[in-house]
Amino acid sequence: MAPDSIGEVQDLLRDQGYVCGRGLATVAFLSLRLGRPLFLEGEAGTGKTEIAKALAAGLGRRLIRLQCYEGLDAASAVYEWNFAAQMVAIRAAEAEGSADRDLLKAELFGPDYLIERPLLQAMRPDPAGAPVLLIDELDRTDEPFEAFLLEALSDFQVTIPELGTIRAPEPPVVVLTSNRTREVHDALKRRCLYHWVDYPDIEREMAILAARVPEASEALSRQVVAFVQRLRGEDLFKRPGVAETIDWAKCLLALDVIELSPEVIADTLGAILKYQDDIQKLQGSAARKLLDEAMAGAA
Repeated sequence: MAPDSIGEVQDLLRDQGYVCGRGLATVAFLSLRLGRPLFLEGEAGTGKTEIAKALAAGLGRRLIRLQCYEGLDAASAVYEWNFAAQMVAIRAAEAEGSADRDLLKAELFGPDYLIERPLLQAMRPDPAGAPVLLIDELDRTDEPFEAFLLEALSDFQVTIPELGTIRAPEPPVVVLTSNRTREVHDALKRRCLYHWVDYPDIEREMAILAARVPEASEALSRQVVAFVQRLRGEDLFKRPGVAETIDWAKCLLALDVIELSPEVIADTLGAILKYQDDIQKLQGSAARKLLDEAMAGAA
């Protein structure tokens, strides 16, 4: 059953280890209640993809993920024919001397040779309820695919020339994400409920860390969060997201670290920074300075 209130959405997500603010919980609730796609924009690593996973797990629905990339087209996102199997069937029919070409054609372009891709899978009925369709990193695609997606999400149907139009008996729960490497067209955004997913504040990031890395002590978690929060204020090519905070905490636990030090930070920077230019900025006394400032702010 879908949640009946915003608070229930927060509880459902929290049960799956996803801690969100009331703003995000509100648009998620409205998306479920109104059957509208949910469009999430924000920096990489802020938890946009994870909310779709948490919703699917919390609702007991199947998660179907369409990972976007440059050059993705409608055919790749909807379906393709199993050409290898079709060629085998044609060879077998020729060897048997089958003369009914129309029957063979109908068989070759039937369900047995159809490879369903994410958008078509999401249109299929499911005993557990409509699936959660995650269209991840939409900004990596181009405008023609956006135009196709606009039509597909408007009617929740796709057309396969050989089989006809397939309509979803129940619209899937759709979550679209974008890292905003380019602007997504307004027409698509208007079909969705929109939310900007920002970096969390200290207390919410502490709650996230407690949910995702419960074995970390509160003292170490507070040091980690305070340092990462301070680090995000620096002039970096790529600021660390929540995913990096979680990874770093796990790395520190694997090293049996009890508290942060400049030496520990220097040894583990690769867990939170992914560009050499950013890492070099924290060499020498820079890491100690940031750590002192972070600890002073957290005190």
